[in-house]
Amino acid sequence: MRSRSRLTQLIGQHLAMSDEVWDRHANPWSVWTRVVSLPPLLAAIWSHTSLGWLSLVPLAAVAGWLWLNPRLFPPPASTKSWASRATLGERVWLNRHRIAIPDHHQRVAAILAAAAGAGFVVAVAGAILNDLLLTLLGGVVSWFAKMWFCDRMVWLYDDMKDQEPAYRRWSR
Repeated sequence: MRSRSRLTQLIGQHLAMSDEVWDRHANPWSVWTRVVSLPPLLAAIWSHTSLGWLSLVPLAAVAGWLWLNPRLFPPPASTKSWASRATLGERVWLNRHRIAIPDHHQRVAAILAAAAGAGFVVAVAGAILNDLLLTLLGGVVSWFAKMWFCDRMVWLYDDMKDQEPAYRRWSR
């Protein structure tokens, strides 16, 4: 568990998701435009056979978009939408090592995150190999597992927001 916690911290520090950035990322426009980023990412990877080293250009563009996206939109006027609550729940999930979350959320979210990650690895491998079936299968598994994970994050946030003052302050 410690290695995951350290990995999560390193990723968070690298992506510089400050409170302000998280607040902006709770904007539904940020969530939904990020949700559709998987196909362009896989297409950029797939393009390595036709573009060679130039495939790094679309790959860098997608990576840049993924970094810019949570910073691009203003904070939402309300955090009552499903997309906003999914983002707030993800913050709660990432903070689970400091503030415990209920076991039933811990188990299911971990399984869904693992399924999304495994699907992503299969999709990337398929894109590298230019194997359409692997790319589509992995992409679909990753996307649906991530959406289910996000739905679970809504539930987690709704369960935790009244138990922790810091989480309650995120609601508006």
